[in-house]
Amino acid sequence: MGVIFVNGWTDAPNAIATAVSTKVLRPNVAIFMAVIMNFLGALVMTFFNAQVAETISNIVTFEGSGNASQVALASSLFAIVVWSVAAWYFGIPTSESHALIAGLTGSAMALGGIGAVNGAEWGKVIIGLVVSTVLGFGGGWVITKLIIWIFRGVNRLFANKIFTGGQAFGAAAMAFLHGAQDGQKFMGVFMLTLFYNGLVEKSGNGFAIPIWVMVLCSVTMGIGTSVGGMRIIKSVGMDMVKLEKYQGFSADISAAICLLLASIFGIPVSTTHTKTTAIMGVGAAKRVSSVDWRIVKEMVMAWVLTFPGCGLIAFVMAKIFMAIF
Repeated sequence: MGVIFVNGWTDAPNAIATAVSTKVLRPNVAIFMAVIMNFLGALVMTFFNAQVAETISNIVTFEGSGNASQVALASSLFAIVVWSVAAWYFGIPTSESHALIAGLTGSAMALGGIGAVNGAEWGKVIIGLVVSTVLGFGGGWVITKLIIWIFRGVNRLFANKIFTGGQAFGAAAMAFLHGAQDGQKFMGVFMLTLFYNGLVEKSGNGFAIPIWVMVLCSVTMGIGTSVGGMRIIKSVGMDMVKLEKYQGFSADISAAICLLLASIFGIPVSTTHTKTTAIMGVGAAKRVSSVDWRIVKEMVMAWVLTFPGCGLIAFVMAKIFMAIF
């Protein structure tokens, strides 16, 4: 529950960052909208298609004697909270998805070695990294170029009115799909917790997620989002690229399309990674120098360090916790 709350607190603000930075939505309004849409996204998408949750629940195996499985899994969740809160403190939009996968992998390896990792499911993570980078950046660049060409003869004030409404819709779509992606990931972990405590059974290759789990996880993520997140909004929506309304719309739509496709095909992708690469693509479409590459460098470094960093914390914590408990 703590991990789901922290995800809503530190990760969900990415979805609404551009709408706030372009002043399409006031921060309080945007956060309220994100709470509602995150809740709906997690609930609705899981009800119709839970492939992302299934991938996460199968990415590693926690097999140990006694209560070792529960202790190792708890260690991974503890590591994710530590990593995510530290990143939030410094205003770095680190990926909760990457932290989740790294934490699960590190603690599972502490319990069962490299054999605890499911290579086939882990391969989907690599695919997700490539998909979110290529589609995010490429989509942002292409959509921006198309809008510039289509609206080249349109009155600026009229165009801004169109993109004000368009970006509000795009921000809502981003928040919905953030819930669809990240809500499912953490539902997968929630089901693992119930499984290793003997409270549910696995059927075939995954779990039948009860409606109460969907509602509980969705509400918790929504409450986390309501806490705020202006530090992340500032880093993503204000510092990296100075966006106009049509650019904010381009970034939101590009990222939303990428997240929708990934959710449908059960590929766990990072909403942070997708949104920030889309913003980079939008900025580069105007001119490469409009992107603050210093901020980009900090973000990329955070992404690169998340897998070994969070994985190592989880590995060490699992060893310590198993020795104690």
